[in-house]
Order: sequence, then structure tokens, then C-alpha cells
Amino acid sequence: MTLWAIVPVKPLRRGKSRLSSVLSQDERTALNQSLLINSLKTLSSVDAIDTILVVSRDPAALTIARDYGARTVLENGSPELNTALRRAALVAKTYMANEIMVIPADLPLLKKADIEFILSLAGKPPEIIIAPDRRRDGTNALYINPAGLIQFSYGPGSFNRHLELAEKVHARVEIIDNPSLGLDLDIPEDLELLKTLNETRK
Repeated sequence: MTLWAIVPVKPLRRGKSRLSSVLSQDERTALNQSLLINSLKTLSSVDAIDTILVVSRDPAALTIARDYGARTVLENGSPELNTALRRAALVAKTYMANEIMVIPADLPLLKKADIEFILSLAGKPPEIIIAPDRRRDGTNALYINPAGLIQFSYGPGSFNRHLELAEKVHARVEIIDNPSLGLDLDIPEDLELLKTLNETRK
């Protein structure tokens, strides 16, 4: 079996605009870059992942991705996330990927053990393994086996939509409620929570 991890990345200087009330553009750019690097390092450390594919319209993000050994897809214009992911998945399937895992680049607590736990639950296709965000609204990790089993449906409410899509194709579903996978940085409240968690670990 061949597993590809797909990482969608917004432009580094434009991403996290909802944090503009607490972070300057330079600070948001630095944050986006550090989050991307953490994701790439983490995914690269997982032996079961054959290829990491970063999809973005930002050449700077793709340069970082290549520095960490990832394949890249440059998007033109301003594609909607699901469209970008469909294109990335087609690239993966062209290279005979059997399984796909989508991991966004904004999970500050992402660890090797989190990815390995997801994969430890896999092995009985057709199957979907999904980790929602901490509000159980969005999708923060999505494993699909076989690749192409369901369409991507990211955006507000994507967790329940992905579950509905899995049900329609009679896929086995595993749901992971994990604090490391559940925290993404979208709004100032998320930053405050991350800061609190980091302080309690000291």
C-alpha cells in the first residue's frame, strides 16, 4: 500500500487573517511558516508515509516544502480548498497512491504519535478516519482508504458532512477526539488556549 499525506497551505503572508487583531502581518507570516515546518517535520518522521504533497498558490510555501523533501503542486489563481485538494489527490492517485491523509498546516500541537495513532486504526477499507477540531465543526485530520472513496467537503460544518459522505459509501468510520489534533489556530481564542497549554507544560 502507498500512503500520501496532503498538506494544503494558504499564502504565508495572507493566512490567519482572523488573527490580525492580535498579530501583525509579519508575526502571522512567521507563525504560518513555523506551523508549516512543524507539520512537514512531523509527517517526515512517520515511516508509513511514503510521500508528502504540499498544495499551495504561494511559491514561498512550496520552497519550504521542497526543502523538507515534499512534492509540491502550485495552484493558479485563488482555488477553493476542496478544488485544490481534489487536484492534489489526482496527482497522488496518478502515482498509484492507495491511501490519502489530509493534514492542514495549522496544527501547533501535532506530533508523530498522533499520526501513528491514526494509522494504527487503519487497515479495513473502505474506511474513513477523521479527527474533528475542538469545536467538532471542522475537520483537522482526514484519512481515506482507498483514495477517492469520498469527495472533500471542507469548510464550516465539514466534520458532519464528511461523516455523511462516508455513510453514503458504507465506509467504516473511526472518529478521533484528540487535543493535539483538535487545536488549530483560527481565532485569538485559539492562540490564548495554545499559550495556556504551553505554560502548563513548563
